[in-house]
Order: sequence, then structure tokens, then C-alpha cells
Amino acid sequence: MITSPAFAGKRYAVLGLARSGMATVESLLASGAHVTAWDSREEPRRGLEQRGVELADPLGIDLAGFDGVVVSPGVPLNKHPIAAHAASAGVPVIGDIELFALARPNLPAHRVVGITGTNGKSTTTALVHHILQSAAVPTRMGGNIGLPILSQKPLDAGGVYVLELSSYQLDLTFSLESDVAALLNVTPDHLDRYDGFMAYVASKARLFAMQRADQIAVFGTGDAETRAIAAREMVRREQWRVRSVDGKDLLQSQADWPSLQGPHNLQNAAVAVAIAEGLGLTPMQWRPALATFRGLPHRMERVAEADGVLYINDSKATNPASTAPALAAFPPTDHRRIHWIVGGLPKGDDLDECAPYFGNVAAAYTIGDAGPLFAELLQPHVPVTRSEMMCDAIQQAKAAARPGDIVLLSPACASFDQFRDFEARGDSFRQIVQALLSPDQDMATGRPC
Repeated sequence: MITSPAFAGKRYAVLGLARSGMATVESLLASGAHVTAWDSREEPRRGLEQRGVELADPLGIDLAGFDGVVVSPGVPLNKHPIAAHAASAGVPVIGDIELFALARPNLPAHRVVGITGTNGKSTTTALVHHILQSAAVPTRMGGNIGLPILSQKPLDAGGVYVLELSSYQLDLTFSLESDVAALLNVTPDHLDRYDGFMAYVASKARLFAMQRADQIAVFGTGDAETRAIAAREMVRREQWRVRSVDGKDLLQSQADWPSLQGPHNLQNAAVAVAIAEGLGLTPMQWRPALATFRGLPHRMERVAEADGVLYINDSKATNPASTAPALAAFPPTDHRRIHWIVGGLPKGDDLDECAPYFGNVAAAYTIGDAGPLFAELLQPHVPVTRSEMMCDAIQQAKAAARPGDIVLLSPACASFDQFRDFEARGDSFRQIVQALLSPDQDMATGRPC
């Protein structure tokens, strides 16, 4: 794990003991800090007192003399009283990314890549990490992608830490100077945590405000807010240190990158390439890596191909805005159309953002709570089967698909009507597809679920 003598003898309170919170406690203890920790659940608290951790809710104690309150990114600072309580004691509220930033001076010489955006940041983070690995550059990946950075083994000199950073994490970070920082896009999201859309935009912009003027910034070009942040950064840096990319120069090669199909992934690839070049890599290093990138689970994940039909798990698409690029990724040809499995717990009452790509769809199979509504919305445009259950939808799509077609799970909905989370939904899709394609399937019933 990452530790630092900068924390020795200091006092920290940790609120929230999920993955990043537990990694924070471990790092601070190993660094010689005095730790007070709390979680509303009993299980993660179990055994911490025996290791020297004081168990107490930071809201119920005097925080005077503490060096920081480290909160989970899931704690809503605009509503939770911890922010005001810490402020009254003059104690900063920070996150684990800020602790990493404070630990950096004691780590072997390294560089940091920080990647944010409303959509695409996990794929881009994983792609940059893959490019670096392929080029034999020592690297670690962490942050919002689900890998707490403090739990990672420190890199030897010359390594690169690649961090996916959500707006929640950026709100808790104050001194992270990214050698290369990137913003993919900004669209309305998480507005329950912010005083309007522009406050959310300002949160994303903080990644660049923390940089020095001699560091590199990379931007997508798909929305006005991202372009405006890029223009502001251009004012305080040399022009060559700010790159805005749209991927058009990569378009001809995209067909050779099976896990990076669609306009959204072209943008992700363009940002990843600009980051790699900002770190000094050449096309001879990054180009082969794009072809071998396998993508992330549940994000346009190619789970199987059989009889000329490709099965794709895009369960992470939990709203129409994130499903639209998946539909756009496969424009129709004489030999290719999409069999679209859609539905779940809806976040709205329309599919307007997907509508421009209905022509790419051979048939739709509606599931979950949104099934009846989506069936009515789609019937004027595409053939619809009211499947209700995932298993039935996959079987029906498989029966209808012909060579060259795609069976695509891209629900445009949350998962909580039928599944624990989007991962469980995507895992179910993968397992059913594999069972259907297995020669060992029980042919007496014909049903894998």
C-alpha cells in the first residue's frame, strides 16, 4: 500500500468504510497516524479497535486538533452535516485522492494522469493504463474505477499513476498536480449534489486549476462546457500544452480496434492517445495497444460470437444518453443490424436521445418495469417483443438474429427492478448467453435460466 511519513503522528477521522475508506484507514495506520473511524454499518467496524483505531462518529466528537476528516465520495457534502461540523473546528474535509497527493513527495519519482468527465472516463482510464503497460511503462490504475489508489503498491521510479476522478472525488481534492489531466465531456448529471449544472461543471474544472501552467491538459470537443474550460486553460498555458481532440484523425483506423467501436469510443481513444503522447509515447507504442485493448466489463463488452452473431454487454448504460452511443456504434448494413434488449427501472419517460439511431435497430426486446412504456415508444419505429425477463429476451433475440447481427444489452435504465446493480445485470446477460451457446445446454427444456 501507499504510505507516507507526512501522516506520522497526525490525527485523522475517516467517515465511511467501503473500499476507499478501508484503504485510507490501512494507509494511515501504516504511516503512524492516529485514526478515528466510523461507518453506519457494524461489519466494517469490526476488529478495528483491536488495531488501535478509535471508533467514533466524527459528527459526535470534538474535531479540534484533527488534521483532516477523510470522507467517502458517496457522502453528499451539500446535505451532510459533517462539512459544517468540520468547518467549525477549522478542519479540512478531504478524500483519499488528497491523501495520495500529500503522499507524493515521499514516493519514488513518478508522474500522474488524472481523467474526468461525465461519460467514458472508466474506459479511457483503462485504455491509458493498457497503453502504458503495452509500452512497458510501470503503471498503476486507481480512483473511481474501483481500485483505491492508497491500496496500490507504490511504483518504482519512472512509473505513472492513472487515476479516474469523479466530481465527488475532485470536490475532496485540493493539491493534486496531474502531469497530464483530461476532461472528456460534461453533461448534466448528479445535480442533486450541486447547486445547478454550472456548479457541477466547476467541479470538473478543478482538476485543471490544481495543475501548474507547465503541465499538459487534454480536452474532448463534444460540448460547449468542455470547450469553455479548454479555452480558459489556453489563456494561462503555452498553446502546445493544451490539446483539444475529436478523434477524426483516428477514424480510418477504428475498424481495427474491436473494443473501441462507436463515436463515443473514438473520442475516448483520441483522448487516451493525446494523454499517451503527452507522456512522451509515440504512435509506434500506442497504436498496437488500441488493437489489443479488451475494454471493461459491462461497457460495450464483447461476451461471445457464434454463428456470425456478436453478443455485447453494455449493462453500464443506465440512461438513454449512455445507450445512444452504443446504438450509434453499429450503423446498419446489408448484413448487420442490432437486436436491442432495453428496459429496467426507468430514469425518465422517453428515449429521445436514442431516437436518432432507431434506424440501426432490427428489433427491440423490452424488459423490466420500463418494458410496457418503452414498447409503446418504440413500436412506431421498430418491431418490438415484450420479453419482460432477460432470459426470454436473449433467447428471442438469438432466434431472430442472422449472421452479421448484434445482440446488444444496453438497457437505458437502472437495474434495481430485477437486479442488485448493473454488474449483476451484466453478469446475468453473460451467463445466459454462454449457457445458450454451450453444447451442454439441456435440450429437453431449451432454457438456460
